[in-house]
Amino acid sequence: MKRRPLAKLFLYRYRFQIGYIILGIAFLGLIFFLPNISPAGLSEAEMSSTVDSYNLHFSSVTTGDLLDLPYHLLQKVSILLFGFTTFAIKLPSVLLASALSFLLILLLNRWFKNNIALLASILTVLSIPFLYLSGTGTPNIMVVFWPTLLLWLGSKIQGEEKPRPSYCFLFAFTMLLSIFTPHMIYLNAFIIFFVLINPHLRFTIKNLPKLPLILTSLIIFLGLGMLVLNILSNPTIALRLFFAENLDFPHYLNNISLSFAPFFSWGTNPEGVLLTPLIGLPSLFLAFTGLFSTVKGFFASRNSIATYLLIFTIFVSGFDTNSSLLIILPLSILIAHGLRYILEKWYGIFPENPYARIFGILPISIFIIIMIFSGLAHFIFGYRYTPSVANEFNNDLELVSALSEDTTLLLNEDSLEYRFYYAYEDRTHAIDLAVLPPETITGTLATLGKYNFEDYSLEFKGKLDRIITSPKSNNSDRIYLYTAKSE
Repeated sequence: MKRRPLAKLFLYRYRFQIGYIILGIAFLGLIFFLPNISPAGLSEAEMSSTVDSYNLHFSSVTTGDLLDLPYHLLQKVSILLFGFTTFAIKLPSVLLASALSFLLILLLNRWFKNNIALLASILTVLSIPFLYLSGTGTPNIMVVFWPTLLLWLGSKIQGEEKPRPSYCFLFAFTMLLSIFTPHMIYLNAFIIFFVLINPHLRFTIKNLPKLPLILTSLIIFLGLGMLVLNILSNPTIALRLFFAENLDFPHYLNNISLSFAPFFSWGTNPEGVLLTPLIGLPSLFLAFTGLFSTVKGFFASRNSIATYLLIFTIFVSGFDTNSSLLIILPLSILIAHGLRYILEKWYGIFPENPYARIFGILPISIFIIIMIFSGLAHFIFGYRYTPSVANEFNNDLELVSALSEDTTLLLNEDSLEYRFYYAYEDRTHAIDLAVLPPETITGTLATLGKYNFEDYSLEFKGKLDRIITSPKSNNSDRIYLYTAKSE
């Protein structure tokens, strides 16, 4: 029987397409199931984002309240369609993460061979920081989404002799939307600066068709005009778009230190929502190898872009510690460079020996599989059982949703919880709200945590029926239920 050449086998011919399909199915299945496993519950930032999204109205355009408008609009639509639930709150991040993973794959495929792009994509989209952004219902994911989309659109323009005008329009429109995400206006300035100093990109701009170039410039100037009008109508937006609440230099340096602490902390986990270490040692090794390999030929756009993005990430993290998550993008590029460098060096040793090539791929594959599964285990179990991180999230929404309709929830009017559950009550009409000190209440009274009614000079008559708890290690007594009668 005649043997078929390896190159004609179906699995070999379509190995990369099959790999991307498996990656896509695994990632989509994981992130759509992710809100049910980790992080377990909602953080204060997610509750605040939900309140801002639910209170979004058409008047926001005229009042200048356009910060993170695309994300908040998507989150409000999600709540209106699927109800006021934890999954609906996190769904916009899940959808954007799906689009972001697809963009990363497309971007890496533009710059690297299929085998390198596939491996780097797997390591990126299944990493701890990427999964965190995928499962948290805040606009933080936009910090990574906008640069990735702009880079991919830029590669479609720069990599073609005659770029399509549609990519120019999309690039300009993306820049327009991104300036309303805090500190992303610096990204636009960085892109313009990078184009001016890079000879390859300057040549591409000079050879663009004149009409698309003019229309693209008009769209960018239109966005800047809208930004100025919004700042004039609401001056406080400028502070949030450009700077931080505290602008002194020592605070700026401290923010940079706090931003990157989760990436380089082993053994201990500082207080906050980020699980440490966010980047494992094997990934850092590949990234440093990739950084070393880009020294030669630095001025090629794909070589220098990762270094510039690292510098830009450090710069914006001084204003907002959450901006450090942008490091996902340059790290994915550097990891791809590192994988390419290692494989090329190994193939260079044995250029004609197929068995040596296979022998080199097997340990690399085992190494990557161990990295993926250890990272997933660290993410899932870390967010559930690491006290300093797990206690930053609560499942109060599920507990409140299970209360009977005649229950009155007692909250402090100045608290974030009141604004959050006011939006919940407005959407579902499932509970009644009362503020401290309450007026006459009869029936069932629920409080988030234990209240000392004597502090509010309230003559309280009733009995404690039960305490609803959560599996958290701290403050696990979440809801106190009373049969209340106030005189």
